[in-house]
Amino acid sequence: MSFFSRNKPAAGPPEFIIAGLGNPGKKYETSRHNSGFMFIDLFADKYSLKVNKLKFKALTETADINGRKCLVMKPQTFMNNSGESIREAASFYKIPPENVIIIFDDISMPCGSLRIRRKGSDGGHNGIKSIIYHLNSDNFPRVKIGIGQKPNEDYDLADWVLSSFSSSDIKLVREAASNAVEAVEMIIDGKIDEAMNKFN
Repeated sequence: MSFFSRNKPAAGPPEFIIAGLGNPGKKYETSRHNSGFMFIDLFADKYSLKVNKLKFKALTETADINGRKCLVMKPQTFMNNSGESIREAASFYKIPPENVIIIFDDISMPCGSLRIRRKGSDGGHNGIKSIIYHLNSDNFPRVKIGIGQKPNEDYDLADWVLSSFSSSDIKLVREAASNAVEAVEMIIDGKIDEAMNKFN
């Protein structure tokens, strides 16, 4: 590791979890439902991370962000069972829900928009529903990346979230994911209100 690397190892166990939600496998890589994975890829690029250690049913890596040790995760359980992976990691390191930061897609928001919440309901998102169930708490911060609503009422929801982004939409979502990186850094720094004011 370079002496000038931003990702200097921090002592002790992780204090935070940063988890992007998605589905494993090449066929889902560019799907709308994988916006959380896209976020992790951008986050990993910024901090020169290789998120590839299989642990807690997830691809993982640790990173020092703002002097805090974080476990960066891509759950590999498929979206609807994301909570299994998050619970195992949170339980192992005794990380409280308020230090579990989840990044995921939201169909109720325009494509490329960002919304940060301190806590809340699952909003119909099965990945979040699973995490609330397994943590027995909804008191965890989340960063939602807008992927746009279905083209029409008759369009199947599963088909929509598993469809690939258009070339124009993918640019918007990557920009939102890039902003989400800064938002997550602010949350870890104890500045969630500032992050909400800046990006919501």
